Amino acid sequence: MNDNHDKIAVTGLAAISSAGVGIGPLLEAIKDGRSRLQPVPEEITGETGHFWGRAEAFKVSDFMPPLKARKFDRCSLFAIVAAGMALDDAGLDRAATDPARIGILLGCGFGGIANSEEFLRGCFTRGADGLAPMLFPNTVPNAPASNASIEHGLKGPNVTMVQRFCSAESALMMACRFLREDRADIILAGGVDELNPLMLKGFKAAGQLRGHARGFGEGAGILVLEKMAHARQRRARILADVGEPRTIGRLLKGAEAEGVSRLLGSPQDWSLISLSGVAGENETILSELPSASRIEVGKLLGRSLGMGGLSMVSLVLSLNPGQRALHLAASPEGPYYAMDFLGGPSV
Repeated sequence: MNDNHDKIAVTGLAAISSAGVGIGPLLEAIKDGRSRLQPVPEEITGETGHFWGRAEAFKVSDFMPPLKARKFDRCSLFAIVAAGMALDDAGLDRAATDPARIGILLGCGFGGIANSEEFLRGCFTRGADGLAPMLFPNTVPNAPASNASIEHGLKGPNVTMVQRFCSAESALMMACRFLREDRADIILAGGVDELNPLMLKGFKAAGQLRGHARGFGEGAGILVLEKMAHARQRRARILADVGEPRTIGRLLKGAEAEGVSRLLGSPQDWSLISLSGVAGENETILSELPSASRIEVGKLLGRSLGMGGLSMVSLVLSLNPGQRALHLAASPEGPYYAMDFLGGPSV
């Protein structure tokens, strides 16, 4: 793990998924191992046999007035609510914390796609008169992190990463770097994504509904990352230590084993391993992993480009104090990410 001067702690968690709203339903899904995926209605794809993980328990009216919620896209609503839940779970006194020292970095793949379709449809069918100004701010993937920062008054670093199935891991890696560079004391990091019928139709047109796009899900998974010294100063609950993230771009043909060795780093006594993206389908990676309990959130809740956040939240939730864990994420052709976690207070 890290030296004392640059240790990073996880002090809060939040989850919204097809299991439900909050970390309780997520933990229950991990423990019982029962898939929360549901059949995709036949009228959407024109055929049966497909499944998706919609966050049907999420009701925005439980968190904000409907008139206010109208100005946000679904993905931004996930991010806003999950960010608030994560800050509360971390026990952060926001009134006593400099907002310029709190940032948010999220991985997101399809955020705003529904609003983009509506916005462009208005343009293509009615011209300039069909453009809806209220929709435009939510047509980009960085809208969720931006809207969450505005709603919660977070004035520190604000970045959105779009990097295939490793988007959330990329965001967490940059968050760790920002903390070590003293750009912030606390950063909310993870992933968020939405799912709608339009996406399923697009996946079908691309021939991916039975490939990498099968069993897609939606929701948000956010970890509150904090400088260890800052967390201890405010007597925060420490859920885990975060190790130095490792990444490689590709597994080169003929040198796959060497690539995986570099990805895994020094051998660790891992008690638990989480697999995100398509890591659970990569035989080279699987063959090099030690014997340990494994979590594949994608099989339980669906996977998406931002679902790595929920996978890392699940891993931390499942750790006992002193247990070491490994999180692995992979996109079909790369990149690949590996991150170590140590459960509970380390000192």
